[in-house]
Amino acid sequence: MKLNEQMQYWNYAAVKVLDIRRIVLKKEIQQGSYTLPAACFVYSIRGSAELQLNGHKYRSEPFFILHGAKGSLLNIQNHEDFEYIMLYYRAFRAFPNYRKRWSQGQALGAPLSLQYGFTPSSPLKLLRYLDEMEKVWAQQSNLNLLHTKSLFYQFIHELMVQLAAQEGQTELVDPVKQTLEYIHQHYREQVTLDFLAEQFNFSSRHLSMRFKRKTGYSPIDYLIQTRIGKAQDLLAHSDAKLGDIAAEVGYSDVYYFSRIFKKHVGMSPRLYQKKKKGLGQTEDRPLQVSESSIGWALKSRYIDYDNHYRYINGGSTMKRKNSSSSMIMIAILSLTMLLTACSSGTANTLSAGEGTGASSTSSSSSVTSETGSQVNKDNETRTVSTIKGDVIVPANPKRVVVLYLQGDVVALGVKPIATSDVYDGAAYKSELEGVNSLGTWFEPNPEAVIDLDPDLIIVPSEETYNTLKNIAPTVYIPYEKMTTEERLHSIASIFGKEKEAEVLIDNLNSKVEESKKTLADAGILDKTISIIEGGLKGMVVVESKQFGRGSQAVYEYLDMKAPKVVQDKIDVVSDAAGSTISMEVLPEYIGDYVFRSVYEGADNLTDNPIWRNIKAVKEGRLIEIDFDFFYYSDIYSINKQLDFVVDKLLSAPRAH
Repeated sequence: MKLNEQMQYWNYAAVKVLDIRRIVLKKEIQQGSYTLPAACFVYSIRGSAELQLNGHKYRSEPFFILHGAKGSLLNIQNHEDFEYIMLYYRAFRAFPNYRKRWSQGQALGAPLSLQYGFTPSSPLKLLRYLDEMEKVWAQQSNLNLLHTKSLFYQFIHELMVQLAAQEGQTELVDPVKQTLEYIHQHYREQVTLDFLAEQFNFSSRHLSMRFKRKTGYSPIDYLIQTRIGKAQDLLAHSDAKLGDIAAEVGYSDVYYFSRIFKKHVGMSPRLYQKKKKGLGQTEDRPLQVSESSIGWALKSRYIDYDNHYRYINGGSTMKRKNSSSSMIMIAILSLTMLLTACSSGTANTLSAGEGTGASSTSSSSSVTSETGSQVNKDNETRTVSTIKGDVIVPANPKRVVVLYLQGDVVALGVKPIATSDVYDGAAYKSELEGVNSLGTWFEPNPEAVIDLDPDLIIVPSEETYNTLKNIAPTVYIPYEKMTTEERLHSIASIFGKEKEAEVLIDNLNSKVEESKKTLADAGILDKTISIIEGGLKGMVVVESKQFGRGSQAVYEYLDMKAPKVVQDKIDVVSDAAGSTISMEVLPEYIGDYVFRSVYEGADNLTDNPIWRNIKAVKEGRLIEIDFDFFYYSDIYSINKQLDFVVDKLLSAPRAH
């Protein structure tokens, strides 16, 4: 980047000073690698050291100035006391016309992305501004913060003057190289595309395109490949337990780790380890799904100045980032939605039939549907009322993206073009063959959604709503606050399929009544049921009607009871899903029949004397349920789960 362009940029930039600090690094204390949390000037004052920024070495004598981009890796090697000032800042391009013109030919983050170092010809002039900034910054009043900003501009002006005199050598940092280095160093941590883009001052789309062009992978795919590669090495060359390996490569959810490993390697981690080492099964397995695909145990000393975190000797802690700023990037890059995109097929199993949508047969511009949503017949759109306000959606959407709620959508006869990951054993898995996968439901891939050019998005959480709302018309369904019927009615109103929803609900209610009568006639309906998940190290006892694992089918629809110690907690509406108890007290929580949620690698309990002597287990009334199959609580899945539960209870030995 030419110096004149730097000056032009600063003329159109709005600046925020994030921090300024003076550091004395004693010769006996070595500074480790440090990731710059923002664009930064490093100005040496006393002593000498070797500065290494992204692998480039600079010899720093008093007075040497170094500029690094956000996310750059800084190393300082000193053999004597070394004193320096670090000035962190953030700059914004403040004028739209300038932004448009600049982005046509330059990287979005320039000159924040520039890396350069030089010895100024008049070092004390720069030091004077830095000294004054340091004093004023310490006061932290509104007036002093304004003074700090004015001093920063004077500092930049003087810097440009001295750079112009020397034409100091600058280098534009390669964002792909930075991203690769960051992934290799931080693959254990929470990493998203938006986070990487913000790190290196690029838009999500621009970074992804450049990265894929050079590597053949998207950044997140590369992250997954890196994690899986590390896991393969650990499985083949160590005796570490599966839970420890999952955590080491960035997955706090062992079950999800096993699924994604199998997807990429073609076999489960256990089978891979046995093939590589010829050893027995590993033992460590999850007690419950933590619903996180990216590890949360962050070990970095990274400082997020935008969220007011500060460096503390020995480390710091970082919470999950608020993605509001990255959403602006997505909004800018969102594609124009075409309401007449190519059609997709519809599912028929458990489908209530094709929806009528809204046909344009009247001169009236809109009509009100049975649920209160309004259809604009002239423009073939529908206005849906949501907790986020009214949302205008296509009356007959063709390119639907849905997260987590795909079972209800499939039951209504709609086949989406993309969904969040679906577990292999899900009841409706076969109905979604050929449908694009977008990753976990709580952390979808925005770049993949943009590429699909959807005309409607349905999401289950406020976080996913904020992530995707600027890509296409997005409807937020707060599923956890709704009954099955309420949720289905809400989704049906989006597609104009209210009548189909009524048919589905009536059919479900009929099935429930028939199932209850069948179980009552067999003398089973009044027996107690326990639902558990876990193994030797602890067992989770389900104490909710809304936890999955069959709790909706058993406790809500069939209205069967748990043992009193559990039922007392089920009757109290709370956010608690269950309690983890030890094997020693487990028999107190087991009813006449016990459903145990299992998954690949679940502990084998047959040799445990406590487990063997539980009455329901000993008498053959243990029913194993597949975790995948019972994870979901949509109307499609509940129908299938009811069939399973009734069939298994009828075929088990009778309790007396």
